Amino acid sequence: MNLVEHGILEDYLVRTRWFGGKSRPFHVPAVRRIADLSAADGRVQAIVFLVTVEYDDPEGGSETYQVPLASYDEPQEAIAHAAVGSVEDEGRVRHLYDAVHDRYAMALWLEGLVAAEASETDERGGLRFRRVPGTEPLDPEWRSSPLSGEQSNSSVRFDDTAIMKVFRKVTPGLNPDIEIHRELTRAGAEHIAVLYGWVEADVDGEVVQLAMVQEFLRTATDGFDLATGSVRTLMADPEQSIEGSGGDFAGEAARLGTAVAEVHATLRERFPVDRRGPRAAASLSRAMVDRLEHALGVVPELAPYADRLRAAYAAVAQLPGLDVQRVHGDLHLGQTLRTAHGWRIVDFEGEPGRPFAERALPDSPWRDVAGMLRSFDYVPGVVEMAQASSTEPVEDAEDELRVQRGREWAERSRGRFLDAYVAAMRGADDEDDDPVDDRPVHLTEGERTLLNAYVADKAVYEAVYEKRNRPGWVSIPLQALGEI
Repeated sequence: MNLVEHGILEDYLVRTRWFGGKSRPFHVPAVRRIADLSAADGRVQAIVFLVTVEYDDPEGGSETYQVPLASYDEPQEAIAHAAVGSVEDEGRVRHLYDAVHDRYAMALWLEGLVAAEASETDERGGLRFRRVPGTEPLDPEWRSSPLSGEQSNSSVRFDDTAIMKVFRKVTPGLNPDIEIHRELTRAGAEHIAVLYGWVEADVDGEVVQLAMVQEFLRTATDGFDLATGSVRTLMADPEQSIEGSGGDFAGEAARLGTAVAEVHATLRERFPVDRRGPRAAASLSRAMVDRLEHALGVVPELAPYADRLRAAYAAVAQLPGLDVQRVHGDLHLGQTLRTAHGWRIVDFEGEPGRPFAERALPDSPWRDVAGMLRSFDYVPGVVEMAQASSTEPVEDAEDELRVQRGREWAERSRGRFLDAYVAAMRGADDEDDDPVDDRPVHLTEGERTLLNAYVADKAVYEAVYEKRNRPGWVSIPLQALGEI
């Protein structure tokens, strides 16, 4: 089977969660077969296609998606939900399924990773399987099961030990998620999931990285889910203080701040750092202003805050310079996991819409800090939105108290996170310090200027996103901008 009809793939793309262009008119002009794996018993054939998508709206542009397919002679009822279509191949009908949902197909990927343990690399069927030396061995008998809930990629769990992230939108070059996890794993970093290996292919003389395999954190809870649960507990009885409600998140926020600071410190050790002069500060200021001007055309509600935002960005231009390093690039509570052994930071892929070359550029760690501060602010807003849509009537006075408690929760969590981050960044001795005490660690004037600007820039980005995707939620970032 050399080709799949473009129409079959177009129909399948709009049914997936990971395809980013469902709301735009598009067509598939090209499909390329880059790899072919077959089971020794002939049960299944797995074929990896790169599918080119071109958009037909005024914005235009194109993207490339990875679509691995499992091909069978007979229909497979067990994975009927992942059916892509049927094609005729050399006089036979072949039934196609998304390979991520097929345990027999995924076993072929696992076999390649196991084979790579001896020499760090194994090549088969057009794929190159790579392993990180010194990491745990993988078992070819593990059974796969796909995870639900992801938006831009697909993940497959192998028993309760390893997890493989299959990158859907791909581009040539070194994926920052693999690059950073590899270095942090080699450094023995505590606050990440260990990288076991990855899968790549050569396409037109360039490397395209297709998947990565990591330690599966079996006790993990999503950071955003944990935080929203905390706020719901608090709002269940808003008459109580935060400390007495069981909904206090200050301790977790502080521990997360320390974890982020330690990851940043390891990134400084493993990647180049730089001190850039006034031109870099002025360039950052201009970029923030440009994003604001564009956002005003999308979100007219930003207009009342525009002058104050411009002033915050102008202050950045007066800074003597910027310290830059490799950072996460898209840090928020949804990129964290709370395990029985502490916080873990995940998904170092950076902003999905930017090219790899841009994501790999050194940046200010305050961008990551700002992203986390905004995430804390989002939590009570999301809970309030959910409660507002409830059919149960709520007394006005109680509702106002819930809002007040939510704001107190966000302020307290932000403060503890920031204090702990700065203390760890400064190298403070934690032995005698309570991570949730009331002693703030002061920022320098330049740090405060930069952080305030990044927080504002992130809120502007959020306003545009919400206006385009969830207009009813735009009040969350707008409220934050009113307080800047």
